[in-house]
Amino acid sequence: MPVLFPHSVLRASLAVCLLGLLSACANTNLGNALQRSLGADPKLKDNPPKNLSGPSPNKPQSTPQKQKSVPLPEDFPTEIPRYQEATLEQVEPLKDAAGPGKLTIWSSPDPINLIQNFYQKTFESGGWQVLDQPEDQDGGTFIVRRNDLDVTLSIPARGTTGKSTAASSSKPPAVATNSSVTTFDIQYVRDGKDTKAEKPQPSQKPQPSQKPTQAQKPTQAQKPTQPEKPTQPQKPTQAQKPTQPEKPQPPSEVASKPAKVRSGQPEKFTDLDKVPRDLRKYVADLAKLGVLTPDTTNPKTNTDSQGIQFAPNQTINRRQYARWLMDANNRIYANRPGLQIRLASNTTQPAFQDVPRTDPDFPYIQGLADAGLIPSPLSGDSTAVLFRPDAPLTRENLMLWKVPLDTRKALPKASIEAVKETWGFKDTAEIDPKALRAVLADFRNGDLANIRRVFGYTILFQPKKPVTRAEAGAALWYFGSQGEGQSAQEALFLKPQTSQPSGAPKATPSN
Repeated sequence: MPVLFPHSVLRASLAVCLLGLLSACANTNLGNALQRSLGADPKLKDNPPKNLSGPSPNKPQSTPQKQKSVPLPEDFPTEIPRYQEATLEQVEPLKDAAGPGKLTIWSSPDPINLIQNFYQKTFESGGWQVLDQPEDQDGGTFIVRRNDLDVTLSIPARGTTGKSTAASSSKPPAVATNSSVTTFDIQYVRDGKDTKAEKPQPSQKPQPSQKPTQAQKPTQAQKPTQPEKPTQPQKPTQAQKPTQPEKPQPPSEVASKPAKVRSGQPEKFTDLDKVPRDLRKYVADLAKLGVLTPDTTNPKTNTDSQGIQFAPNQTINRRQYARWLMDANNRIYANRPGLQIRLASNTTQPAFQDVPRTDPDFPYIQGLADAGLIPSPLSGDSTAVLFRPDAPLTRENLMLWKVPLDTRKALPKASIEAVKETWGFKDTAEIDPKALRAVLADFRNGDLANIRRVFGYTILFQPKKPVTRAEAGAALWYFGSQGEGQSAQEALFLKPQTSQPSGAPKATPSN
């Protein structure tokens, strides 16, 4: 029977044999060869292997340099809002600008809609006069003004890069294009024409007119009697005449001037041919009635060479529409004093924090608030403390203010489902709940509904879309409900009621 040894005993025996063999081969050729084969490579002492896992200690590691932000120009206006996540990439001078200014190019990792929403809300609530703005959330151009500062902010649409076409520079911006980076530019110009500057300052210039008295001294400076002849420098009294406007400085008189209803003399607009054809007759009738006013918000219009411009396709702001709304109602119902809206006096407590008594349109805006026709704390809306007079008028604002003057009674209760069933709007859920009631009541006016007259047939109401001046005029062409009302065309043949109340044709009661 064979004897079995454990594996540990066998391994120990094998190790002893190998040690004995190596000892026997010491100092022999076989032993030296075996030692060299198992020893370290001597070449590695002079040429150490490259460190593939880390940087070499003798060579500095190359690290990517972060792009430094360009310093902000010294004349960059503090009034311009700055997007927090935006970095200034480039600054360029402006050529042929009306005043000092620059073009600044910015980049941000945020998407277009976030940047656009930030500037839209900031401009509307920051006292800026919005002359133009994008119609959607996919980029566009803001043109705003504040005092003597003109700002153009351009956000390229998706898939496009570059700077504003309004900038005049020969070199393109050295900004890296990246699909995940939004690049936009801000151009600012100070034209020196501050809308709040006081004009009576030229009255302080009679001093240069006194210099001729010094110029007369070289003629006969030795005669002290001739300085009495500066009876001629009394002509600067004409230059001092601008001091006369200081007489109406009391705020009560200044604020009371806008309270007077305009004479209603029609303006001779030179661009009514640019009004959309379907709205042209409505705008023409209101212009003849003296309701419409020239566009004074855009400095590019109403120059002497262009004549009086109505600018029908420009956006109308909230203060302009409030003024037109009251004027149109009162002129169309010129023979019905009981249906007219009263202008607010300059002693009335302001309903809005941003429309003080000194505002030129205070009598109109405050008058609408006093009548309960626009949301305000007076009507129980404690959140409507700001009117935002220079913000664009939206479609839902137009309906919310106008329809109560059509129905002359409380608006009906409304729901999203009810408006969907009547108008069929796909975006009914986007309409403000307060405006839903006006939209539903307007449907009951049939073919005389404001929505049908202004926007035609549509299944998208787009409640937040800005209204043009032509659209606002078309909405104000008719006041009334269910056939009982009056149009601007009929009002052209009416005369204010005086001693002959029967002289008003078609006196249809609407209250």
